[in-house]
Amino acid sequence: MKPPFAIAGLDHVVLRVRGVDAMVRFYRDVLGCPVEKEQEAFGLVQMRAGGALIDLVDADGPLGRKGGGALDAAARNLDHFCLRIDPWDEAAILAHLAAAGVTVGETGTRYGAEGYGPSIYVSDPEGNVVELKGPPGPVS
Repeated sequence: MKPPFAIAGLDHVVLRVRGVDAMVRFYRDVLGCPVEKEQEAFGLVQMRAGGALIDLVDADGPLGRKGGGALDAAARNLDHFCLRIDPWDEAAILAHLAAAGVTVGETGTRYGAEGYGPSIYVSDPEGNVVELKGPPGPVS
């Protein structure tokens, strides 16, 4: 049965975090996601990622405590999420990440919403894996 709607895209991802300030610096300063809204009463910082949001929820705040026990390497929020980036200049991206002190994981060509294209895996300060994905086509 076909649903009476179509998915237009990813609206937001919510990450429960221990160090809100370090996470804001990573997503703002390294990945270029500006802070869009802060909701201190909930322990929530919402960051703009293109047409979507990345919500950072303080694990010790009102919303974060609803998510269960403390986060650690064995109890991660998710496997990874992917941010589509443009333009794709792998050398410039890698230099930027290195200058920011970000450890880069595996790079390669991977399949995503637009087909095969170049991608780089990085980890945020709390170990969440973020895939940075370029446009469809071969890796340059």
